[in-house]
Amino acid sequence: MDTIQQQKEALRRELAAAERAMMPEEKRLSDSAILHHVLNTQEYRLARTVFAFVGRADEIDTRPLLEQILRDGKRLCVPLCTSPGVMECREVPDLAVLHPGAYGISEPPDNAPTVPPECVDLAIIPCAGAAADGRRLGRGGGYYDRFLARYTGDALLLCRERLLCPDIPQETHDIRVPAVVTERGRQEWGKGIPDRGCLFPICSVPVPLPPEWPCPPRPPS
Repeated sequence: MDTIQQQKEALRRELAAAERAMMPEEKRLSDSAILHHVLNTQEYRLARTVFAFVGRADEIDTRPLLEQILRDGKRLCVPLCTSPGVMECREVPDLAVLHPGAYGISEPPDNAPTVPPECVDLAIIPCAGAAADGRRLGRGGGYYDRFLARYTGDALLLCRERLLCPDIPQETHDIRVPAVVTERGRQEWGKGIPDRGCLFPICSVPVPLPPEWPCPPRPPS
């Protein structure tokens, strides 16, 4: 029987293939819808300091969101990997200060101000995939699990609908995120009446979709 780590790696490969199979226009519309919903969440509206990931080429493109955070007058923090498995929140006043860093991810300069996790109101978290009960499949480095273990503020997990999974292997250090934002809006795991059009039992907070986003058909159950 495969170990949990082997099961996770197999699932990462499967989900990465699903991401690569998306056409550029499909990805653009998906990104636009997800970011639209983030901006309409109560968590975002109330936040003064937002920690958000800078999306890689194989992730949701968060740059339009980062720019909007700055335009809204909020304090923006992005990750800086300081050592293996260790990530800090660093404040950036402008996206122009970002430069290519570890794993091809844009990072702030080393001298960017450090913001303690307890000063962050909202964390916007990436994933390779997510399960119905809030389990998150990361990239394998443990950076976000370590961050979430000491973070007490609001968190939103960004995940494409096609990357939602019926099950994700879990280890003791894995941290669940209670709310996810997909193309269909903010969804909170395990609460309320199941959405009959969804793959999993979730309760969606309805937010109007951007006009250009056509809801993708659900795969058959």
